[in-house]
Amino acid sequence: MNSADPSTSPLIRIRNLAKSYRRGGQIVPVLTDITLDVQAGDFLGLMGPSGSGKSTLLNLIAGIDKPDSGELYFDGVDITKLTERELADWRAGTVGFIFQFYNLMPVLTAFENVELPLTLTRLSRRERHEHVEAALALVALSDRMEHYPSELSGGQQQRVAIARALVMKPKAMLFDEPTSALDVELVREVLDVMEELAREGMTMVVVSHELRFAHHVASSILMMDEGVVIEEAPPERFFSAPEHERTRRFLALVE
Repeated sequence: MNSADPSTSPLIRIRNLAKSYRRGGQIVPVLTDITLDVQAGDFLGLMGPSGSGKSTLLNLIAGIDKPDSGELYFDGVDITKLTERELADWRAGTVGFIFQFYNLMPVLTAFENVELPLTLTRLSRRERHEHVEAALALVALSDRMEHYPSELSGGQQQRVAIARALVMKPKAMLFDEPTSALDVELVREVLDVMEELAREGMTMVVVSHELRFAHHVASSILMMDEGVVIEEAPPERFFSAPEHERTRRFLALVE
């Protein structure tokens, strides 16, 4: 994060990023002057109330949306300058995006869901299968690879979605509320996978209200409200002694 060695080039470099949307005849600002660095191997948690802009920021980092102004470099590439076609190619080889609601194909097995993005590559069938088996093993689902989504728990479905993203060997994993659709008892198994990825050195940016359960592996927590960053701190300080009143009020609400 911003406290990292300044001589180290960040994997994600954001400067003065701004984004707004048109609603009716009005321009509604969503992000204002966002500046931050994410180093390779960081685990960044984005927290804040609904409408704070955290999911919009995640979408911009993923190249799903484009900012109105500012710089967004990902591994040296200014993705704000890429065309839609270039962005699609860039996303496929650079970021793994994990959605709130899994987005699995119900007619495909877990194995086939994970293999799906590899069918667009030049890998042989044998190579694809090796990649899929390795990804499913990493999320502890080797014994469920022939099951369909309807035969899996919510936690298992989300782990399949993580494996599907991992199989493309991304440089970073982006999670948008990955546990909010899960029952409390299933949250732990998804967080276990995220913690294992952190130990393996995967760069992760995670939008979630559940990060207190994984705070010992996060590098930093970023608190957003009304489209701006109001606090950034290591998790031990963020949760125990936040500096800003708005952060304290938010944490009191989600406890």
